[in-house]
Parts: sequence; C-alpha cells; structure tokens
Amino acid sequence: MNETASESRTNATEFSVSEISGALKRTVEDVFGNVRVRGEISGYRGPHSSGHAYFALKDDRARLEAVIWKGTMSRLKFRPEEGMEVVASGKLTTYPGSSKYQIVIDNLEPAGAGALMALLEERKRRLAAEGLFDPAAKRRLPFMPAVIGVITSPTGAVIRDILHRIRDRFPLHVIVWPVRVQGETSGAEAAAAVTGFNELTSDGPIRRPDVLIVARGGGSLEDLWGFNDEALSRAVAASRIPVISAVGHETDWTLIDLAADVRAPTPTGAAEMAVPVRAELEATLAALASRLQGCVTRRLERDRQTVRAAARALPTPDQLLGLKRRRFDEAESRLQRALEVGLERKRARLAAMRLTPAALSRRMSEARLLIGRDMARAQAALFAVIRERRERFRNSSARLTPVSILRRQRHQTETLAGLTRRSDQALDVRLERLRARLTQADRLLSTLKLSEQSILERGYALVLDEQGALVRRAGDIAAGQTLELRFADGAATAIAKGGKPVAEPARARPAPKSKDSGSQGSLF
Repeated sequence: MNETASESRTNATEFSVSEISGALKRTVEDVFGNVRVRGEISGYRGPHSSGHAYFALKDDRARLEAVIWKGTMSRLKFRPEEGMEVVASGKLTTYPGSSKYQIVIDNLEPAGAGALMALLEERKRRLAAEGLFDPAAKRRLPFMPAVIGVITSPTGAVIRDILHRIRDRFPLHVIVWPVRVQGETSGAEAAAAVTGFNELTSDGPIRRPDVLIVARGGGSLEDLWGFNDEALSRAVAASRIPVISAVGHETDWTLIDLAADVRAPTPTGAAEMAVPVRAELEATLAALASRLQGCVTRRLERDRQTVRAAARALPTPDQLLGLKRRRFDEAESRLQRALEVGLERKRARLAAMRLTPAALSRRMSEARLLIGRDMARAQAALFAVIRERRERFRNSSARLTPVSILRRQRHQTETLAGLTRRSDQALDVRLERLRARLTQADRLLSTLKLSEQSILERGYALVLDEQGALVRRAGDIAAGQTLELRFADGAATAIAKGGKPVAEPARARPAPKSKDSGSQGSLF
C-alpha cells in the first residue's frame, strides 16, 4: 500500500483547468497579436440578438472561429454574407468556455473585386430565376405625376440636381426620404424607404407619390454595394409605385437597375424621365386647340351647305300636311254627325226605359224603408243571439271544470281516432268501387264509341264560354262574346257576331229588339 502511494508521487506541477486555459489564452495573444486572415465566411446567420455576429473563416484545409462585436458591426462598410471571401483583421485569442481559439475581427474587407463580382453574379442569377427582373412585370411611368418621391442623401449634389431639373421642366411637389447612400446600412435604409412610400395613402396627410426615384452619384463597386442588396431589389420589384433607378454613372450597373421599372443613366436623366417639359406641353396644347378650332369651323360650314342643299330638295310644310289636314277635316265632320246620331239613340233608349226623377226618388224611398226595417230586425236578432249566447256561456262555465274537460278531451280524442280509422277505410273502399265503375264505364264508352273524343272525331265540336262552361243553346250566346271551339285535334277562339243582347240591370225594362237580331248566334 505504501509502495503504491510512493510510486504515484511526482515532481510535476499541478494546474487547474482555468489556469491552463488562461495560460494558453495569454500565450496565443502574446505570440500572434494582431493578424490578417484570408478565408471564406461559413455559418453566417446575421447578427445575434445581442448585436454580435458569430461565424467561421475557412479554406480548403482548416477552419477558424470568428466573432465581430456589436460596435465593430456598425462600423463595417459592407455586410458579411455566407460564402463571401474576405480578408479579416483582428486579434487572435481563445475562448476558455469551449477550449477553442478564435479571431476577434476589427475590420473586414472583401478579398478583391473578383469576389464581389462573383457574389453579385450569383445573386443576380438567383433573383432573375425568381422573376424579379422580368420585363413583362415592369410598370409604365405616369405621363404627368402630381407627387414625386426621391430616395437619396439629403446633403449631396444629387438631390440638388434632381430638384433643379424638375423645377426647370415642370415644377411640382417632391418628397425626399433621406437615406445613407454608402455603407453597410444603405441598402436596408433604401429598402425601408421604398416600403414606406408604398404604405402611404392618396388622401393622407402625406400623399403617396406617383413615381419614385432612387438616386446616388457614381463610385466604385464597393461604394455602390449597398444598392446590390437583395432586400432592396425585392422591395423595388414588389413596389406598387413605378420606380426609376438612377444609381451611379451611365456605365455603373447594380441589381436595383434590373429590378426597377426604368433605369436612368444619371440622376438628372431620372428627373427628365419623371416629368415632361411644361413649355412643350403648353405649345402642343395650343397647336392642338388651334387645329381643333379650324376643324370644327370647317365641319360646321360643310354641314350648313349640306343642310341648305337638302332643304331645297324637300317639300314645303304645306305640301306635306295638306292631304293630312283635309283628311282630318273630313273625319271631324263625320265625327260630329256620329256624335249627334249616337246621342239621339241614347236619348231614345233612356226615354223608352221611362226613368224619371220622381220614379227614382220613389224607389230610393222604398229602398230606405226596406233597409231601415231590415236593420231593426237584424239588430233585435243580434241582441237576442247575444243574450242567448251569454246565458249558454254562463250555464256552460258553471258545468265546465278542468277534470271534466280533460276527461271529455280524452274521450273525444279516442272517438276521433276511431272515426279517422273508419273514415280512411270507408274512403279506400269507396274509391276502389268508384275506380272500378269508372274503368267499366270508360271501357263501355270505348266499345260503343260514345266517349267525348270519339264524338269529336266524328266532326262535332264543343262550345265553351269565357269561364270554360259548356254552351248548350244558341240563345245563351250574347253578341260580342268570346267563345272557345274545341275540336278533336285542338281548340280555336271565336267572337259571336249575333245573338241575344246582354241582360239589362234588375227592375229595368229591356230595350226593344232590333229587326235584324235573332236567336241564332253566328260566329267568325
């Protein structure tokens, strides 16, 4: 036991894990200090909720953890992206919590224009595949906008050139949304400005622009990199307001130029595209107004000549209306004579009826007496019925109790159910008997050819009046009455030409029959 203990003792110094980690950290920081590392960004997911960014730099054989603190992220000229090759400057250190070494980046630069161009081409192909650059989706610029929105730096020469050019061509209202045009946040600020303009309303305190201009002066690829931002390209492509891209000089191209509806070579050119020249419009309107006035004058003169020529060929009003006036005068004279004759006939008929005011008064007096007597009888009968019903109600109410009512109700219900069953059975038996008799009669009629259809087939016809009733005698037909003639193969409508006159009102003597009237009705 003692021998084993003596063998485990050694002269090596014991260290804790924290001491070893601290020693390694000091050694790495003292030996390497500040370094520049070239590699490809891997595992980048954007800044953490704390504002720091954690990712790795790698090449084809090794991997180095990296971190960018929040304060450094805000000073970077461009935003790191997955797969970008960069040159990172910073301090090499270790992280004792996971026994890893890492670089704390103070500055980050692209590994050259070639890497940026490769990233730009890859992003361009991806957005083009999604249809963001489709020419069919481009919107036309309004011919004469009322409000123009400009997204640019408020302190640069670009905004002054745009305002000056708009003021010279066609002065109108311009809304400037100030953004940074260079640096890491330039793309995000421009995208937010495009989205903000689209969220405005036409009747709000700040009216929504009719066209947007995204403008910036020229610069290197790194200076214009913010306008290659993917979020900005998507915001421009999704904008409901037409967008003019005026970023850089004519030879500079960015992704926003492809996503915008129109690309302008310069910011001044964008202002010229956005508004027309007011003086030219006024001159064009004046010329068109003059041409319109001349056309209207010539057309009116031609129409006057045409009307005068047509008037010479047309007849005069007297020629057109002379024949009509003569026919009207003749019809007026015939109408006067017809009215006089008709009036004499009505007077004769009225005289034949012997209707005088005295006779009418006498009849009205008799009718009043009859009505008064009937009303008195009706009132007395009504009072008698009311007294009888009241007496019956008092007698019945004295005999009626809830128990007796329920007992009578049950009895009546049972009786009603029995009568219903007997009625249904009797009805079924009766219907069956009648159905058999009808079948036998129909068979007999068919055998003897005495059915209605058989009679009609032999050349007879049925005469029906307006109510569909059968007319059995010619004396039942009145002159002018509409009749229906039913044949074997269909029906026809006819008007009675002759017949007995329509019955007169009660108690009035009928008018004497005319010599040509008869009891037989003729049809046509």
